[in-house]
Amino acid sequence: MADLRSQLVTRVRGMLSEALGATRTRLAGAETELTAARERLVRVRRAAAAVPQRVGAERDRRLAEIDDRHAARIAELARRAATAALREAPGAASASWTDWRAAPAGRGEPVGPVRVGTLRIAGAEPVPALVPLLDAGHVHLSGGDRDGADAVVGALLLRGVGRADPGAVRLYGYDPEHLGGGLAGFAPLGTAGLLTFVGPGGLGRLLDDLVEQIRRINETVLAGEYASLRELAAATGRRPEPWRVAVLLGGDELSRHERGQLDRVVRAGAACGVHLVVRGIPLPEDPTVTRIVAEPGDARVGAPPGLPVRLDPPPPATLVTETCREIASRVNAGPPPTPFTDLLPPPEQMWKEDSAHGLTAPIGEGPHGRPVLLTLGDYPPHALIGGPSGTGKTNLIFAWIGALAARYSPAELEFYLLDFKEGVSFARFAQGRRDPSWLPHMRLVGINVNTDREFGLALLRFLAEELRRRADAAKKHEVTKLAELRAVDPTGHWPRIVAVVDEFQALLAGRDVVAREAADLLEDLARRGRSQGIHLVLASQDVRGIEALWGRPALVAQFTLRIALPKALRILAERNDAAQALPRHHAVVNAESGMTEGNQVARIPSASDWETWSELQHRLWRMRPQDAAPARLFDGDAVPRLVDAPDYRALTPQGDTPPPRGPVALLGEIIDVQARSASLRLPRAPGRNLAVLGTRVDEACAVLDAAARSLARQHRPGTARFSIACLDPDADPAARALYEDLADDAAWYDEETVPELMAETAETLGRPGTPSTPHYLLLFAVDAAAGRLAAPAGGRSGLEQLRRILHDGPERRTHVLAWWRGIARMRVDLGGPAARTDQIGAWVALDVQGAELGSSLYPGTGGPDWYPRPWRGLFFDRAVHRTGQVIIPYGPSP
Repeated sequence: MADLRSQLVTRVRGMLSEALGATRTRLAGAETELTAARERLVRVRRAAAAVPQRVGAERDRRLAEIDDRHAARIAELARRAATAALREAPGAASASWTDWRAAPAGRGEPVGPVRVGTLRIAGAEPVPALVPLLDAGHVHLSGGDRDGADAVVGALLLRGVGRADPGAVRLYGYDPEHLGGGLAGFAPLGTAGLLTFVGPGGLGRLLDDLVEQIRRINETVLAGEYASLRELAAATGRRPEPWRVAVLLGGDELSRHERGQLDRVVRAGAACGVHLVVRGIPLPEDPTVTRIVAEPGDARVGAPPGLPVRLDPPPPATLVTETCREIASRVNAGPPPTPFTDLLPPPEQMWKEDSAHGLTAPIGEGPHGRPVLLTLGDYPPHALIGGPSGTGKTNLIFAWIGALAARYSPAELEFYLLDFKEGVSFARFAQGRRDPSWLPHMRLVGINVNTDREFGLALLRFLAEELRRRADAAKKHEVTKLAELRAVDPTGHWPRIVAVVDEFQALLAGRDVVAREAADLLEDLARRGRSQGIHLVLASQDVRGIEALWGRPALVAQFTLRIALPKALRILAERNDAAQALPRHHAVVNAESGMTEGNQVARIPSASDWETWSELQHRLWRMRPQDAAPARLFDGDAVPRLVDAPDYRALTPQGDTPPPRGPVALLGEIIDVQARSASLRLPRAPGRNLAVLGTRVDEACAVLDAAARSLARQHRPGTARFSIACLDPDADPAARALYEDLADDAAWYDEETVPELMAETAETLGRPGTPSTPHYLLLFAVDAAAGRLAAPAGGRSGLEQLRRILHDGPERRTHVLAWWRGIARMRVDLGGPAARTDQIGAWVALDVQGAELGSSLYPGTGGPDWYPRPWRGLFFDRAVHRTGQVIIPYGPSP
């Protein structure tokens, strides 16, 4: 495709050049023909003096017709030439100075010739006189009209820089007579390094440098693959080198060495973007040299005798200065990013790559215009990305994901993405309310998890389990690597996995069990994951002081691919400071553990804005397999709903004989890779009661509400009883809504009637036999009724009856789901500080510190590592858990 595009561009350019040249030739021929016709007319008029008047009138008429035909032909040729010239040199290349402005050529579009004046054609519209320079050749000026020559130099340079991208043209001025005064208007370019003045005696060094640039470009940039930079740009759409224009305005006689170097530049410079604009120094005859002779009242362009030209006035000084200042300002702001499309293969080549032996994709453009590739495989297996805030870390991750996703299908590659910083930029990879598309390769997206380190730990646990599954399969088939496993089990699902953890240091911060387990899992995955196609990409703004990572040299050693953004610290090797001088939109890519010899500098595309990314994602989404499912999106700032939970939708009413494991109460969503619910089984077994502990009313009500609704979903109407007692006015709206929704199966109690509930339930439990109908007591802020429950009722106090219900009820299908606003209050209700808590088999702690839970509720001596935070709870079930599960209570039901 690139060769075809190159051939097409070359052919169209050749046709335009041929048309313009042919038009000029026809104009010159027409003018010569017209002159000859006029001379014949004079001779005819002289000979006709002796003929009769009638013959003379006929003669005049016929001669007038000849004049009209020639004039019409010249006018038509001039019109065609003007149209071709404007097509060849649009915008800034030929616009008049009154409405001129810089307008760079499009990507891959040739700059073309520039205007210096108009052809002098009597009786015809003006035809721009174009002179080829950038990517075409050199210009030599001579003649006695110095002002006209200065105007040509100004036009060539201003139109040249105006047709190129800012910074793509570098000027060198050699003006020994006026010491740079002839180029004074272009001086602002010097602040951006785009204009260098060479003093008297410096011509030899300038020519030597230009010759060296030509040699370097031929050797390292063109490298025998392309004949010129213009051909390379047409084929690839990228120009890796700037144009270099040396303006030589007279001087002393050249030495033999200088003459030889000048001749070399003339012969080989145009192909390498090195050009000369010369006055006062002879240039050798060469097809690349355009000669302009400027005499007072008469200027000609081209080989002798040349086309007569009326030179344009010089560009206004203010226009030159303002344009150069604007260009310098944009260059000083740093080079722009490359187009994101540079990273993508042609549409027909998408999803054609095989990941059996690794993943390879470009991340940006190198100094010579060639793509810089990133590889994840056996070596390097994992990547570390670093850069301060604002240097483009997120953009680089987007660019890399896009380049990989365009090359490898979802069967070859899966992504797991976790972002510990605040923000939702990665949410676009998952299905949204406004945009139904998602990236087919994405299996998990976690955002806003800066306070949910448990989610990062859950991801590492999931990857460790996947590593174990793959290792078992490899052992079964007696192979060791993913490529071998895929060869012997082609029907299995063995894509490569890339797990990206942004701001990973949040996961390893602190000295708690989460940080310790996360570091252990990271080290194991980094060490063994490469052989089974699991790759880690860790990114951070600054990794100084992360002792959990840097204290493990064996772990850091596995991350041999390092990507350092501008001013990044401790990503590369200790003495490698290449990142400190990087401009914006650039990165140092190093696959040698950060050692200096592995440095590659890449210019990174702009990939993070939605408009840029959307087209690719929608294209890949339309290519997705029919059975593709959206990625799991975990948003730490979002509150899940019970009705959306897969476990809730899977619940169905029990039959006449309930299952031996009992019904399930769903309490909230587990912070986990899968969208699982925290579930409490309520079989006929001791201790199958739930305590919700804490003072946050909304969260406590949400836990009890979800538990009741999920239990009700498993019973047909009339087959279960729900007794709802609300003893806190703040909880009354939530409890009332639950009561109304449970309809005829629910009974309502308040502070006045709750002793009756205890007495009635205790009496039922005292009867022989097991009740056929399950009974669930939902007690909102039960400790608020301690005064009333403490009073004796029927020989026993309400608290004694509550204790009996907690102790005997579960085996008789009666379960208590109660909310206490503090652990101390619960202990009092259970019999005092020394009372046993065995009858509370499960609990959810809200704004309760881990140390308060103590050994009586949690195994061990000091309580769990639990730090309360909004809308989070710690769930522990004595019958199931060894450690607590962090859950998110379900939001209020609609």
